[in-house]
Amino acid sequence: MILAAAVQEGARIEFASPGPVVEVAVDRSALDTLVSARPDQPYWFRQGFCRTCKVRVPSGEPDHRDGVLAAAEHEAGEMLVCVSRADGGRLVLDL
Repeated sequence: MILAAAVQEGARIEFASPGPVVEVAVDRSALDTLVSARPDQPYWFRQGFCRTCKVRVPSGEPDHRDGVLAAAEHEAGEMLVCVSRADGGRLVLDL
């Protein structure tokens, strides 16, 4: 899945495997949009601390807004989609 975004604009999520292209509105989280398109996307609290929604980001630069992932996890290309977004450009999410 590819998430393309500018920080002040909405984002676009494209599934790497065949699937829909969905827009992430500025006032919605990536998780809200993912759950609309893919109801089996795991999540729990939506506050960036339980790690249930953690996904691997093989390409791109996330805007990490969580307080629980270690720097090594961020550097390894992991993010929490319930609170984090794209830091401009685009992200490829491995779901």
